Amino acid sequence: MASILRTSFTLRAIKPSSSTAKLTSLTLIRGKATLPDLKYDYAALEPSISGQIMELHHSKHHQTYVNSYNAASEKLAEAQATSNIKEQIALQPLINFHGGGHTNHTLFWENLVPKSQGGGTPPSGELATAIDSTFGGYDALKGKFNAALAGLQGSGWVWLVREKETGNIGIKSYANQDPVVGAFEPLLGIDAWEHAY
Repeated sequence: MASILRTSFTLRAIKPSSSTAKLTSLTLIRGKATLPDLKYDYAALEPSISGQIMELHHSKHHQTYVNSYNAASEKLAEAQATSNIKEQIALQPLINFHGGGHTNHTLFWENLVPKSQGGGTPPSGELATAIDSTFGGYDALKGKFNAALAGLQGSGWVWLVREKETGNIGIKSYANQDPVVGAFEPLLGIDAWEHAY
C-alpha cells in the first residue's frame, strides 16, 4: 500500500468549501447523480493500479452506486409527496450507502493522478507543513494511514480529513460507504474494499 501512495497519489491542499462545490458541479445534473468522467485513461495509473481494475471499479462498481442512489432518491421523493414517513425512514440507509458510495468514489477519482499529470510526488506547501506538524512527516503519515487501513474489519474507507472548525488535519476511518460529513472535510480517501486494489 505504501508504494501506491508514493507512486499514484498527489495530496493537494483543498480549501474548506471548494471540494463540496466541485463535487456538486461535477456529479449532479438536474437533480440526478451521474458517473463523473475520469480526467485520465483507465490504464494511466499502471503499474500501481491496473487498468482493468480501474475500469471495473469506475464503470461498473461506481455506476451501481449512482444508479441505486438515483432509484432510492426517486422512491424518497414519492414517499415525501405522499407523506409516507415510514417509507422515508426506511429509505435513509439506502440513500446513505449509495449516496456515500457515489460521493466517496468521486473524490477518490480526483485524488488519483497519473505521473504524467504530476502524480506520485509528496505533497507540498500548506498541506506538507500540516502533515509534518501533525504526523512528523510524509512517511509517518503513510505508516499511520496503513495502520488505519489494516484496522478496518470488512469494508470501509480511511480518510485524511481537515477539521472545519480548527483547520487541523487527521486520519478518520469510516465503515462501508459512510461519507465524511459534519465537522470534517475529506482531503484524501483510500477505499478498503477488495476491488479497490
